[in-house]
Amino acid sequence: MVKDQDYLKKTASFCINLAKKLGATDATAAVMHSISETVNFRNKKLDESDRSDSLGVGLTTYIGKKKSSISSSNLTEENIQTLIERCIETTKITPEDEFNSLPDKDLLATKINDLNLYDDDHIENDEKIEYLKEVEEVAFEKKEIINTETGFSESKSNFILASSDGFLNGYKSSSFSASCVAVAKNANNKMQKDYEFTSTCHLHDMLRPSQIGSLAAKKTIQKLNPQKIESEKISIIFDRRISKGILSVLASAISASSIARGTSFLKDKINEEIFSTSINVFDKPDIVKGLGSRYFDDEGVKTKELKLVDQGVLKHYLVDTYYGKKLNLKSNGRSGGTSNLYFEKGSISYKNLLKLNQRTLYITETIGHGSNLVTGDYSVGATGFMVENGVFKYPVSEITIAGNFNDMFKNITLADDLEFKYSTNAPTMLIEGMVVAGK
Repeated sequence: MVKDQDYLKKTASFCINLAKKLGATDATAAVMHSISETVNFRNKKLDESDRSDSLGVGLTTYIGKKKSSISSSNLTEENIQTLIERCIETTKITPEDEFNSLPDKDLLATKINDLNLYDDDHIENDEKIEYLKEVEEVAFEKKEIINTETGFSESKSNFILASSDGFLNGYKSSSFSASCVAVAKNANNKMQKDYEFTSTCHLHDMLRPSQIGSLAAKKTIQKLNPQKIESEKISIIFDRRISKGILSVLASAISASSIARGTSFLKDKINEEIFSTSINVFDKPDIVKGLGSRYFDDEGVKTKELKLVDQGVLKHYLVDTYYGKKLNLKSNGRSGGTSNLYFEKGSISYKNLLKLNQRTLYITETIGHGSNLVTGDYSVGATGFMVENGVFKYPVSEITIAGNFNDMFKNITLADDLEFKYSTNAPTMLIEGMVVAGK
């Protein structure tokens, strides 16, 4: 079992009180405990089983505008005292930074509504093994599947965040996840691989093992016998697994740190139209059982829903205390990044999206990290399928897709098939007029 809140609060409060006593003008302490268990299978045989138990404290001390941080996994009173003494001494010799400070007190979270992020259920290793055996057995029902790699992870965590301005709060969370990577081989001994997974806060919300095995096998077999295509300019559809990456780029580009440093192609774009008018983007921290849900940000600042993009217009940056002060903006509870970030679903069905163009490239996998946040340029390796008149014709491999986000954002059409499978989610997405480099 993870440590209870009383133990974590007692430790965090001890850190704050001692730091103040030793000369800190302000201090924050985060005390965390997590336990995780993982079982991995490969080709129907147990490959690995492990358990980790992590207990630690992270401390930040301020002396005026000087700031330093330190962390340890040794939570004995004697070690914590030594830790704080060292942190104070380091702070004294650290250069001043006028933007160093705790969050404004009136921004701190005071009310916590239960979001049901913790499940007390536990699944024993024997049950994890049975789950994975079924996943692999179902995948191997397809004769083309020659190899599988599966895993099941369970984790429970609890933490407390404390600060010298009186904030003292935290919460428990849990996660259960399982995955299957399948490898398929065709008659010419050419191989392809793909995967399926499930990840939830609560054990009983997971996909059934048969679903994971079946979907992993199906997706893998579909990729066999890929063809190469000529270079061209073509409309591209991004599968939901890939379309969410466009939102991740947006989040990085509108983080206060990128804006303050001048390293974002979206600098000075507040209240400007960066998407087509049909696009809305939300960051919603209070979704019940949401994988990205949280009660407050990394600094204890209250979080609330933000409509980051309203009818194509950029309305907010993701602002924390430090970079907010640099930008003369108040924190909006995004220290640590986004929570549940998503595109509002579109108005066209998935099937009709496939039919919007006579010929479309459907991308299911991208390779490499090809996003330049400074210029907005985008270029990645990819695999997928050629779609003609709404029908998947054949798999495609060894291509590169490219564009610039300034143009891509303006040419997005979203399907109505949004689902909340990750902490960042997007429906199936069509982008007109991208460049594909083929053979």
